[in-house]
Amino acid sequence: MRRYQSLLVVIDLVAAAIAVLVASALRFGMPDNTSTHVVAYALVDVGIPLVWVCVVALNRAYEGRFVGAGAAEFDRLFKAFLYLTAVVAIGSYATHADIARGFVVVALPLALVFDLIGRYGARKYLHFLRRRSRAMTGMLLVGDARGIADFTALLRRDRFAGMRVVGACVPTELLDDDETLQALADVDVPLLGDVDSVLHAVETSKADTVAIVSSSRLGPERLRWISWQLEGTPTDLVVSPGLIEIAGPRLHIQPVAGLPLVHVEEPEFTGFRRLVKGVFDRSIATLVLALLAPVALGVVLAVRLTSRGPVFFRQQRVGRGGRLFTMIKFRSMYVDAEERKRELEERNVNSDGLWFKIPDDPRITPVGRFIRKYSLDELPQLFNVLTGRMSLVGPRPNLPSEVAKYEPDMRRRLLVKPGITGLWQVSGRNDLSWQETVQLDLRYVENWSLGYDLMILWKTPSAVARASGAY
Repeated sequence: MRRYQSLLVVIDLVAAAIAVLVASALRFGMPDNTSTHVVAYALVDVGIPLVWVCVVALNRAYEGRFVGAGAAEFDRLFKAFLYLTAVVAIGSYATHADIARGFVVVALPLALVFDLIGRYGARKYLHFLRRRSRAMTGMLLVGDARGIADFTALLRRDRFAGMRVVGACVPTELLDDDETLQALADVDVPLLGDVDSVLHAVETSKADTVAIVSSSRLGPERLRWISWQLEGTPTDLVVSPGLIEIAGPRLHIQPVAGLPLVHVEEPEFTGFRRLVKGVFDRSIATLVLALLAPVALGVVLAVRLTSRGPVFFRQQRVGRGGRLFTMIKFRSMYVDAEERKRELEERNVNSDGLWFKIPDDPRITPVGRFIRKYSLDELPQLFNVLTGRMSLVGPRPNLPSEVAKYEPDMRRRLLVKPGITGLWQVSGRNDLSWQETVQLDLRYVENWSLGYDLMILWKTPSAVARASGAY
């Protein structure tokens, strides 16, 4: 972690230095050759990178809990840019310093852009290491066996989280419990003792972090005792509230009568943010349609010339609030696909769920196989976005027959518009089970935000290029 943090400091310095050099070449008006101006510009050229790193540090963008995963690192970088821009702008206005105003409009935005690119590259390198089980944080889990097993499964599902479970401690009364031993064996987590031996377990496993998972047997006194044991050690202590599907922006610590209460905000399905999402969706859909018009025309000709039937495939799907709409796609199957579905039922790989999917489906045309692989068949859905029936990001749209079989919790997927892409697409597409898809869709519904949408859109091109689970 220290090496990675040092790398980030170097990236920030270099990014700001390059921004200053570019701004010096592009700024309006060159300084005269008087010694005063030369010294002033030299101080600015050297000072801005140093000030940039200091402001980034003050915004805690180097802390281990923020770097390497999630959006918090980039969010804090953007806040550093806003704060520094505001300070320099106010200072230049108050002092009438022309040189400062020039660098506000050129150097600082460039520093942010170069820094985001540099840090993104550093994170991809970190992901490369973590794919090889390097640069990992060792975690010791404390709690009931069931909670430990569930927490372990979640960490292993996210290979880029950088956390590896190195052991577990359970309440004393569960040490010899057969169910406890079996649950830990199922997830291959070694039992290192009871709660009283946490410090010894940390030393044995060389854990970097102790995580308290939800347990009815660990009261506030035990939690406080564990925190005392870890005082003065380099080991961090974190507590999982057990709210798996609720993301951080909806959780806030609210002290009441000396007790830290976790306040959970309601998900937002209406209002100004929803209006912004609609404007954003239509704007991006219009832009993508304009840019990819030649590609769409090529698909139209390929579908028309290689198989009998219409170019477009239209089907009734269920949208927000359970309202029906006609979803449009490029046709990727032969025209008798629905009639042949019954004879292929036994090959359905999603027999645990509601939709019908099989690899190497013989009903798919050769052109259809290609356009499905790279999601080109979904381009016409951008017209569904323009009409307001779909969103760029959201749960996958299901058939009325599938929605009729929904369990009560699944119906929450209908609180938002279905999307062309979503968590299900960037997490595995058709390789996911029905339950995994539902879980991802519900996670999106519960934690929707415009930033979440941007993150999913950013990941979509790479997911499409990999073509994993596309059939």
